[in-house]
Amino acid sequence: MAFPAQIRIPATYMRGGTSKGVFFRLEDLPPACQVPGAARDALFMRVIGSPDPYAAHIDGMGGATSSTSKCVILSKSRRDGHDVDYLYGQVSIDKAFVDWSGNCGNLSTAAGAFAIHAGLVDPTRIPDNGVCVVRIWQANIGKTIIAHVPVTDGQVQETGDFELDGVTFPAAEIVLEFVDPSDDDGEGASMFPTGNLLDQLEVPGIGRLSATMISAGIPTVFVNAADIGYSGTELREDINNDPDALARLEAIRVAGALRMGLISDPAEALTRQHTPKIAFVAPPQGYQASSGRQIQAADTDLLVRALSMGKLHHAMMGTCAVAIGTAAAIPGTLVNLAAGGGERSSVVFGHPSGTLRVGAEARQQDGQWQVTRAIMSRSARILMEGWVRVPPSE
Repeated sequence: MAFPAQIRIPATYMRGGTSKGVFFRLEDLPPACQVPGAARDALFMRVIGSPDPYAAHIDGMGGATSSTSKCVILSKSRRDGHDVDYLYGQVSIDKAFVDWSGNCGNLSTAAGAFAIHAGLVDPTRIPDNGVCVVRIWQANIGKTIIAHVPVTDGQVQETGDFELDGVTFPAAEIVLEFVDPSDDDGEGASMFPTGNLLDQLEVPGIGRLSATMISAGIPTVFVNAADIGYSGTELREDINNDPDALARLEAIRVAGALRMGLISDPAEALTRQHTPKIAFVAPPQGYQASSGRQIQAADTDLLVRALSMGKLHHAMMGTCAVAIGTAAAIPGTLVNLAAGGGERSSVVFGHPSGTLRVGAEARQQDGQWQVTRAIMSRSARILMEGWVRVPPSE
């Protein structure tokens, strides 16, 4: 019996921040995959190697973690004032679906660099030497991201001395601005979907928990580490090797998703694993990061641990960092209180791999909180480029 040959599609494998993903230009995808739908989802699952009951992604480009099961599509923007449209798909590891409900802040860094690499930015806007300002339309959530990408001799500069905890080697620094990152409607109401900075969340099997639920960067449910039996110094293995802990944290996430109006039934959470995120916060204290480096209490303003796709993240998702910075800037949230309270324009938080600084500009207008932008530094580089090969769809 004869079997058809694999098809090959131009693709670039990139690291952005503490994530990796397969990047495509929209025009390079097969025609059926250039529009949303089953064909596109099937292609991306096959590229990554999902669904994989072995949770290893041996037969695909994924790395069997939430940080490495990602695909990105970029195209020249059709929106005024933007260079590129950026669409992000989080591919489930063990289930047959792609979650399009949110953004990846880490890969937003790589999106800016890839836009230049792929010829999607007007050459007249790219300096010979300096910084190219890439204006990105994040199509999943309908927001603007501005990437300040260093350029040398007209090409993206990828090497440098900027160090990012959670990434092994230094690289060139890319500054990201998340413009108007909240989901508000212009009146600030829906940045806090319940209308409150602090809520009491009833969680089946756990009871009542204090929670801050915010939609900035990405919808996130924050709870106090101490309220769920943690210190905030936990590393990935402490949580991910404990099925009961993962189940409890998922129950909190589902309860938060219901209160935030993101789902109407708990069963829907199975097909919305990417959002909302669940994170727990604690005041500063010393701990040993996963790299072995000792983090002192004085090195941070607070500690945060966050889960992505059902597992504790090895560092911090970029979009969740936006939520952390935004919530920290607003007095009265659990994040702000863990950082000591008061008004602040930036925080340094401790995560399993080390520390990260994020800034946010928040203000109160007509009794409602608004955030105008959040800023952080990341890095990105191409790991491999050429073609990805997949068997033709049946």
